[in-house]
Amino acid sequence: MKTRLSVNVNAVAMLRNRRDLPWPSVTGLSAIALEAGAKGITVHPRPDQRHIRRQDVRDLVAMIRKDFAGKELCLEGYPDKGFLALCQEAKPDQVLFVPDAPAQTTSDHGWDFEVNEVLLRDVIALMKRSGIRVSVFVDPDPTQPAKAAAVGADRIEIFTGPYGACQVDTKEAKKHLADVVATAHAAKAAGLGVNAGHDLTPENLPALMKEAGFIEEVSIGHGFTADALLHGFAESVRRFQRAMGEI
Repeated sequence: MKTRLSVNVNAVAMLRNRRDLPWPSVTGLSAIALEAGAKGITVHPRPDQRHIRRQDVRDLVAMIRKDFAGKELCLEGYPDKGFLALCQEAKPDQVLFVPDAPAQTTSDHGWDFEVNEVLLRDVIALMKRSGIRVSVFVDPDPTQPAKAAAVGADRIEIFTGPYGACQVDTKEAKKHLADVVATAHAAKAAGLGVNAGHDLTPENLPALMKEAGFIEEVSIGHGFTADALLHGFAESVRRFQRAMGEI
């Protein structure tokens, strides 16, 4: 199995929202990424719509269903009533539940499963009844996947921020990489699919893929967008795919 790339386009929407203009186009740049070989698109429609808007989700669903059969849309968010209603309307291929407060700038920690067990069981069951695959965000800690399995998740997404924040090949990077890899193996042993995301780059992905090539999906936004400013959306898809061993 080769790890597949899902491009997070939140930063595209954030740039667009600086002006009352329709560009840069969320759907247009998403289409370029999909045409270049990305597996899917990830978006995080926050309650204040400071980047992705609800209409963006509807537009992405329509575009992917019409023009990109076999590609996927992942909706990321905290499972409040508004987000759950949007998921049931859009019926994305995957939902990633994150424990974010409304004002958070980005997802930066995994779920506390003991505190949120009832909530997660209920919302995961709701999504599954709608035929949606469910992933939950976890810290790089091998004790967490079994807890994710116990509340009914299909996959976990491992928070790779501590690893991604390190210089490549340092002692600190190797320590954080070991935590990510151990968590991935624990998830596999628990019968869960494994995704990963946060601050992954063409420079730090090869080491992760060497140790945990069974990871099914990496979702990359900030690092991808920074790379695309230099290389363009299509070429950055290929750069990340090469780093992952997908091409």
